[in-house]
Amino acid sequence: MKVCVVNCFEKSKRAMLCASITAVLAVSSLAVYAQDGIKGIEEANGKVRGYFGVGCDLMYAVGGVLGLIGAVRVYQKWSNGAPETGSIAAAWFGSCVFLVIVATVLKSFFGIQ
Repeated sequence: MKVCVVNCFEKSKRAMLCASITAVLAVSSLAVYAQDGIKGIEEANGKVRGYFGVGCDLMYAVGGVLGLIGAVRVYQKWSNGAPETGSIAAAWFGSCVFLVIVATVLKSFFGIQ
């Protein structure tokens, strides 16, 4: 019985030593990769800022297309004599204005020309 306890203790000591060595190696390898993380974040920041102007222009274009679609739909409803044409026109106009304002605010907030 005494031999089994000693063997189990020796095995657990070896397992703890192996686990400790593995943990130290894992932490040291993470420190090496952490330095590249900052460079990666800066690169991603540059790429996102590069596409930001194009995205805002796309929002302006979508706002224009929605404005045209809304104008046609409101005209159709007005021609057919549908009630509450004014509220429908206000909803379409409001959505177009919202897209333009969002694009403008985002450009000024992030300081992108």
